[in-house]
Formats: sequence, structure tokens, C-alpha cells
Amino acid sequence: MSTPRCSPSLHLATHYPSVILHTEITDSARPVPGPPSRRDPYVVTPRTPRSAALALATAVVSLAALALPYQALAAPAGATKAALPAVTPRAETPALHDDEAGGDADADDPAIWRDDADPDRSLVIATGKQGGLRVYDLAAREVQSLPAPAAPGPDHAPGRYNNVDLVHGLRLSSGPADLAVTSDRGTDRLRFYRIDNSRPGGPLTDVTDPSAPPIFSADQAEIDDQRTAYGLATWTDKATGRSYALVSQRERTSIALLELTPAADGKVSYRKVRTIDLPADFRLPNGTSWTPCGEPGELPQVEGMVVDPADGTLYAGQEDVGIWRLRADLTGKPKLIDKVREYGVPGAYDEETEECTPGADPGYGGKRVTADVEGLTLLTEKDGDGYLLASSQGDNTFAAYDREVSDANEYEGGFRVTAASATLDGSEECDGAAVLNESLGSRFPNGLLVVQDGHDAPGDSERPSTNFKFVDLGKVMDALDD
Repeated sequence: MSTPRCSPSLHLATHYPSVILHTEITDSARPVPGPPSRRDPYVVTPRTPRSAALALATAVVSLAALALPYQALAAPAGATKAALPAVTPRAETPALHDDEAGGDADADDPAIWRDDADPDRSLVIATGKQGGLRVYDLAAREVQSLPAPAAPGPDHAPGRYNNVDLVHGLRLSSGPADLAVTSDRGTDRLRFYRIDNSRPGGPLTDVTDPSAPPIFSADQAEIDDQRTAYGLATWTDKATGRSYALVSQRERTSIALLELTPAADGKVSYRKVRTIDLPADFRLPNGTSWTPCGEPGELPQVEGMVVDPADGTLYAGQEDVGIWRLRADLTGKPKLIDKVREYGVPGAYDEETEECTPGADPGYGGKRVTADVEGLTLLTEKDGDGYLLASSQGDNTFAAYDREVSDANEYEGGFRVTAASATLDGSEECDGAAVLNESLGSRFPNGLLVVQDGHDAPGDSERPSTNFKFVDLGKVMDALDD
């Protein structure tokens, strides 16, 4: 989480500067059709505490010093959270541990690949940050582990897989192939893995072109600053058959559109088409300018992203701001469709504690999500309806918005993922999420929702533990229909 949690309120007027669009001009450029500190530079240090205890302590300090209402202690917010329906997971993956003994593995983002020939053998492919990629079966058992690239030198960052998404039927020299695509924050590149469930050594094979360039960095020194590839969403233009990746930049507001370019040898690279910069500061209705509190030099970054393939709409979660809707080809003007509760709340960054202390809430925030907004994923229905799901990381809930742009992506409800038993807990501080509304055989005939759990329990309290929860999508649909 990266901003203080403050009292929820809503103001309908939102003002923000024009976005900045950059188009790469190259000889090979083709037009993209419109759609039908103390901080280790290699390690993310949250700008505010991730643990509930520390968040509560910050709230108490703020109350004592400022005599302000605080969402974590406010009765209305608690009542809203309690009113949301709860669903429970059916399975969970083995815990990952972000320490030396655990290979610095930290669960982050999942993707669901359906085996059309045998849905019972479908897979969940997930990032473990410095721990690379993990592949799980539908029983949540690990079937393959792929390491992230080693550091190019002793003073450089190793590979660190942040987000993952899928591309279906990319035309390679050997024929159409499904790919898992991951953003490698450590090297500022994309990496590509061909999916073949019949392969004896494991379903994923690295097919990344060794010459694939950095996305945002000019050289290794800039890569080491780690303002690199972060969030990821893929998109295939139905009109042209071309496939793209949209990649956000860590600690910046930029999003890049990359066209995937298969090579003759079966490897895959990409070329940058254009970038867009979302706003970093916002004009509030009271005439003041607001920027989310963070470490000096950091801008409010985007991570969770998803593209609606029906109309080429990109939804992007700017963690401390809210959810944006824009064209996946990064043309046109983005629209902020919902704001985090903390929107407009001033904050003072304390360099000693590396935390933000909130000021008075002016009342311009949203009502549905608490920073960080994460884990955007699209739940599609056969009749064309569906939901945009978002992780409200700050209060351990999930929000559902109408998929239809014509309905202004209105809020449709929410839910929580809670413990199924003493040994199968729910999801807290969820980062990534993925949903697939198709039958996945006998285990998940109604479809599957996979969510990251930022605090897996029960476990070793001395070790940071994260994993992924598998939830019957039928339960989620019932919760949203109530």
C-alpha cells in the first residue's frame, strides 16, 4: 500500500492534467489500428506498512496528533466491509518465502491457461518475483518452476518477474502457439514462454529473443535504478491479428505499447509503438493541486491492467489514484472511472520511518476501493456482459464494475475471499488476480478465480509467506448476483 487509508467520501468532480502521448518513429513502424533512499534499488520497499498492525499504529498516531477520522477505525467503513458477501477458496498453492532460504520468491500475479483438449489439465501460471515463474495444476500443486535470469554482474539487478499474461495463437515459425508473457522488472524486458502441455520436461519453454531490448531504460545504469517494466496486459487486435503487450513503468506514470514480433528461429521479441503518461498530480475541486504521498522522486505508478478484447479497452489501476479507462492502442483521452478512498488526502513523507502521515481528508475520494488498487481482471459472460474485477488491497476486498462502457462501468458490488478452514485461509492485501469463466473440468466446472494472498497463514511467523488461492467462480457469481 502506498498512501494512508483515510475516511471514505465521494466527490463527483475530478480534474486532472492532459496526458502525454509519445509515439515511436522508426523505419519499420506501422500504424496500429484503432480497436473495434534506504531503499535497495532491486527490492520494493512499500511506501507505507504492509502489515495491519503497523497500519493501525499509523492510524492511532494520526488520530492523536490530528484528531481526524481514520477509515481503519471508522464504523461506517467497517459496516460496509462486513456487508460484503464472502467466498472461500477451494485450494491454495504452496507458500513462497521472500528470504534467502526461499529463493527470494514472492507471489504476485497469476494467469489461467485452459487446455482445450483436456480442461482438467489446465494450468495456472504465476510470478514469484525474484523466484521466477511457477506453474500449478488445478489442484494447486506445483508442476514446474522456472528461474528468473541471473544478474549480469555483481552490482546489477537479477531478473524479477512482476506480472504475467497470456497470448493465444501467436504465429511462430513452427506454427501457432500460446505464450505466457512476463514483465521482468529486474532487466526491464519482457520474457516469453511457449506453453505445450505435452512437453515431458514441463509445459513452459523460454522462447525469448536474446536481443530483446530494454523497454524504458537507455542502458544498464538506468536499469539498475529500477524504474523499469512493472505491470503487464496483453492484447490481440482482431482486425489485424497482431498481438501487443501494454507495460507500465515502476515509480512512473508511463505505459508503453509494444508489438510482439516473432523471429524466424521461433523466438519472440517486441518493438515499442508508443507510450502515454498518465497524470501525476491532480487539480482538486477546491482549487488545490494534489499528488499522492510517496518517497521523494517517485510518481504514482500503474500495475494492475487488463484489456477487454471485445472493444480494445484498457483498464489501468494507478495504485494510489484509481482506475483509468483508455484505448488499448494508447490513443485518445483516458478517463478516471473510480477513485481510491484516499484520493485528495495530503500526506507528509517521513524519511526516517519511510512512511506517510495523512492530513485532513477533504472528501474527494471514492467509496469502493482502498489503496492500493490492484489485480484488475475481466470476468466475461457469454451474452457479452461481465465484470471488471479489482483488488481493493487496503481493505482486503474485491470490487466489481459493469464491463459495459455504455453503462459507465458502474459499480455492481463486491466480495471478500475468506478462510475456508483453519488450514486454508483467505486472501489479504491481494496483488494480482485472474479469472476465467469457462469450464475447467471436474475441479472447476463453473470457472476459476485465482487471487494472490499477501499473508499466507497459518505459517512460520518469522518468514514472509505468500501464495495463491483458487476460488470456484460459481461462488463469486452467486455473490455478485445477490
